[in-house]
Amino acid sequence: MQSQDNIIALATPGGAGAIAIIRISGNDAVTIVAPFFKSIKNKDLRKQKSHTLHLGHIADGDKVLDEVLVSVFKGPHSYTGENTIEISCHGSPYIQQEIIQLFLRNGCRMADAGEFTLRAFLNGKMDLSQAEAVADLIASDNAASHQIAMQQMRGGFSNEIQKLREELLNFASLIELELDFAEEDVEFADRTQFKILVDKIEHVLKRLIDSFAVGNVIKNGIPIAIVGEPNVGKSTLLNAILNEERAIVSDIAGTTRDTIEDEISIGGVGFRFIDTAGIRETQDVVESIGIKKTFEKIEQSQVVVYLFDSSLPFTNQIDHKQVQVEIEKIKNKFPLKPLVIIANKVDKLDNRQISDLKSQIPDIHFLSAKTGQGVEELTNKLLEFVNTGALRNNETIVTNTRHYDSLLKSLEEIEKVKFGLQDELSGDLLAIDIRQALYHLGEITGEISSDDLLGNIFSNFCIGK
Repeated sequence: MQSQDNIIALATPGGAGAIAIIRISGNDAVTIVAPFFKSIKNKDLRKQKSHTLHLGHIADGDKVLDEVLVSVFKGPHSYTGENTIEISCHGSPYIQQEIIQLFLRNGCRMADAGEFTLRAFLNGKMDLSQAEAVADLIASDNAASHQIAMQQMRGGFSNEIQKLREELLNFASLIELELDFAEEDVEFADRTQFKILVDKIEHVLKRLIDSFAVGNVIKNGIPIAIVGEPNVGKSTLLNAILNEERAIVSDIAGTTRDTIEDEISIGGVGFRFIDTAGIRETQDVVESIGIKKTFEKIEQSQVVVYLFDSSLPFTNQIDHKQVQVEIEKIKNKFPLKPLVIIANKVDKLDNRQISDLKSQIPDIHFLSAKTGQGVEELTNKLLEFVNTGALRNNETIVTNTRHYDSLLKSLEEIEKVKFGLQDELSGDLLAIDIRQALYHLGEITGEISSDDLLGNIFSNFCIGK
């Protein structure tokens, strides 16, 4: 890691805009920029206090590149913990590149992906889980994922892990101390208190592990598969939910040959709706491939919405019996997936027909994808499948797969310690499992890390963050 280099990058999105921000970090950041910054009040940038703004021009010799606003942040009181300069210039791509190239020729190199946040971690400005939350915050596209990322970035998850680790470390120290006095057969660690602590840690770890089921779907969007026979209104329903013409709608059966996906935020939670090809017996090769993909998407979804056309003639009872058969097929094939049964085209039914359908299929919901009637009730129903109780109570929710894996490994070691206490194992054997539990907990916050791990995490960041 070349942490002594002075790095530069564009901190705002590329392309033209009103304003662009160029960020420079390193011990020499201020002295590198100072000779090329001409303050309108003749200030020497090197003599200015931290957290101050200065108006002037960036000039390469006699060539003025732009009028800019320069922000000065002196380490350790900066995002990276190093001296940092942020140059706010006009958003012309030409100006951005001219300024960046100027400083690349004069003591800077281009920052790697996530290198500013990596330096913040290395300089103790945040731990590793907080650093990862920065990337999640940038990627958040709904209220729920934003709330989780903010909570983690403020240290909610880190504090919980750190507290567990400290308590376990205290007992581990006493166990290790016993090993030094093995011949005297002295017991420093109260086994009864240690059992209580292990039970507590086990409970907290299980709660955090269980929260991943909620956190993962909130972070990535909850996939909802809309399925049914051809021409029952699946694409019309997708368009009604998204409030845009996303899918092609036609009276011709089998219009949708491939899956169509789009995302929307409902109640602050991201949902990913998947409009699938109609399920039916067909000789059409292309349509058959689409139907095969439909079952693959059902497998990947969290909730299945089964849609059928309720306006079929009621004299033809076979049609509705067939609906019940298809519903049972889906329930049998995917027994663990919540199934929402929707009767579409309710606007074409009278009260008697609605009552007849309710008697045949008790858990049915009615809507008209064409008019929008009942669509809001459907979205409210889908929200019921998301356990947002922990979110509302501001509890810690795990969203990161790496954290989830480390928690599982920690729990495995803690359970070994628990069994060891029950079997009255010697301190040296208990110490081995305690060390492993501490190691995996330390992996989460970065107290234990490797260059490979850090490289893998920060390579997923955008350059300039």
